Amino acid sequence: MRDAICARAFAFALFVPFCAAANNSAPTFTRDVAPILQEKCQECHRPGTAAPMSLMTYEETRPWARAIRQRVLTRNMPPWHIDKTVGIQHFANDRSLTDAQIAMLVRWADSGAPMGNSKDMPAPKQFPEDQGWLLAGQFGPPDLVLRSEDHTMPAHGQDVWFKPLTEVPLTEPRWVRAVEMRPSTTAGRRIMHHVLARLIQSEQGGSGTASAASDDPGNAGLLMEWAIGKNFDIYRPDTGKLLLPGAHIWWELHLHAVGEAIRDHAELAVYLYPKGQEPKYRTYLTLFNAAGSTGARLDIPPNSVAESQGFHVLRQPARLENFQPHMHLRGKAMAMEATLPDGSVRMLSYVDHFNFNWMTNYIYADDDAPMLPKGTIIHVTAWHDNTRNNPNNPDPDQWVGFGDRTVDEMAHAWVNVTYISQADYDAWLARRKGKTQ
Repeated sequence: MRDAICARAFAFALFVPFCAAANNSAPTFTRDVAPILQEKCQECHRPGTAAPMSLMTYEETRPWARAIRQRVLTRNMPPWHIDKTVGIQHFANDRSLTDAQIAMLVRWADSGAPMGNSKDMPAPKQFPEDQGWLLAGQFGPPDLVLRSEDHTMPAHGQDVWFKPLTEVPLTEPRWVRAVEMRPSTTAGRRIMHHVLARLIQSEQGGSGTASAASDDPGNAGLLMEWAIGKNFDIYRPDTGKLLLPGAHIWWELHLHAVGEAIRDHAELAVYLYPKGQEPKYRTYLTLFNAAGSTGARLDIPPNSVAESQGFHVLRQPARLENFQPHMHLRGKAMAMEATLPDGSVRMLSYVDHFNFNWMTNYIYADDDAPMLPKGTIIHVTAWHDNTRNNPNNPDPDQWVGFGDRTVDEMAHAWVNVTYISQADYDAWLARRKGKTQ
């Protein structure tokens, strides 16, 4: 892994002077930098968000020019930590910078970060009003907004897992085409590590419980998980999740103290299909573990880099919609592979520099979401760095095992799995072969 990173750094070092030679004029903020910030950065870096600074104007951006240079060169910002040399590379929500964009930002900082001609400045990018929903522009106002109870997190203390219950006000079955979740205030983002919205409802042949790891049709499972870096799920056409009358949301708000008391709650926006419209496929948000079925096998000795693995068999043909690794402070990397029934192995995705502060969800583009046959084994491998080389490690001399606390560890991937029929898979395979020929 280290050799691969060094090779990419060397290649990029050659790329930057090449770009400089191709264009001797110094980049300017108005002409060259602002369009990049609008496309890749301003969704977070604007007033009223949890980001530490706004990058909407030249005056706001100029003091951070050197820091921007360092962060983009090391690919820490924007937060997109997937290895670009292996696995699937086309994503619906790709916010990473291209090599050319990185080179432009570096040259701008190295040239003194000039403003340029104000006439070159693009029109300001428009965002939802304060506390507006991100998906409202695409779907209109949400059909349902569900809220957990408020909870006050004290200024100091141990982590808290707040688990209230909220009724879903439906009198008939309805299908969900998108969900969006958030803390209700900017301050709340400081204390919420993640939020789970488990769906409790009476499924045919099921227990009515909500196992986060379950993709069994007898269980409703998890409706959505929120964390910094993941705000919503949009289900593909003719795909969705089912809500039944009498359903409840069983929340889990993982809260931590930040030095001041903050009171907040979580909010879940639900966008429904029109009444009577029923998608063909149902999606299940599934936990693919990389540490055994319960996490009990997660064993990270002091001053070591530990590897753990998990295997999961697809009970019928399925499409995997995304890849979202989840680990804590010692998380280093995670890979998801598919072992097909013929024995061949396909690398799906590999996050080579995981960052606990960004639980980024990598949503596969429509034509690249892997369609896999029945019996495929999903193999998830996780690496944890419990050494002094990990700047996020609170104590490299401490043994670490599985646990809910931030100082404990986890190792799993959240994946939306859409199961399809064998006939539909065979038809897809025939179309794919025809395109290949």
